Amino acid sequence: MTEAERERGLTQLRSLLDPVRLEQEPDDSAGYLDLLGEDAGQPRTPAQRAMRSSVVAAVYQRGWRSGLNMAMGRRGPSAEQERREALRALELGGEQRVLDVACGPGNFTHVFAGALSGDGLAIGLDASAPMLARAVAENVVPRVAYLRADARRMPFPDASFDAVCCYAALYLVPEPFTVLVEMLRVLAPGGRIALMTSYRGSREPQRAVRTMLGWASGVRMFDRDELTGVLRASGLVDIQQQLHGVAQFVTARRPT
Repeated sequence: MTEAERERGLTQLRSLLDPVRLEQEPDDSAGYLDLLGEDAGQPRTPAQRAMRSSVVAAVYQRGWRSGLNMAMGRRGPSAEQERREALRALELGGEQRVLDVACGPGNFTHVFAGALSGDGLAIGLDASAPMLARAVAENVVPRVAYLRADARRMPFPDASFDAVCCYAALYLVPEPFTVLVEMLRVLAPGGRIALMTSYRGSREPQRAVRTMLGWASGVRMFDRDELTGVLRASGLVDIQQQLHGVAQFVTARRPT
């Protein structure tokens, strides 16, 4: 990827920002737009602290993510299968705009960008500077740009994106339902959303064990109807949910 292509992505990203929602001027000196600076808030749990670690950022996809899955007894698709499933669920192509929330080191973001063409753009948003440093080092491709921002207060106008994705993050972030509502706010009519997060289970003692493990690690465990209920109440349609052990995959569409 050339420097011109990288700058083009950042320029496109700047054009999407809502000046009314900006709390400070973005800084692009690190290769991504930074809206947080030193004011990023303090992580509250062990899992949240890990996401701010440069060591975890370096091994996230190969080590940390798979280790967390094994520790929690997860069964289901591999990371590569997850990326393929997200692409399918979001129906990406052409000059769409896609937002990858809590993108980490950009393992999904750059794949989304590869499905686009023309003026299409995939934006990876995360609050972790180490994660975004890794994204810039390893996953900058044409039609991608990265943004350091608080997902609870996204700096975009309503209905800005044709697709929104959040995989393996809602169970870590503070105020996950605030983040979910923000994702729905920026989703355009006809747009699709894809989520992967935790699942508490339907039977005891499974639910109790998963709740305890989640509490110990700082991973929130969601019940079966929590996310789908928010989507349904927000008017989304074509809601689908797949359960795989400790994980749930949810997709839906906003009506046109």
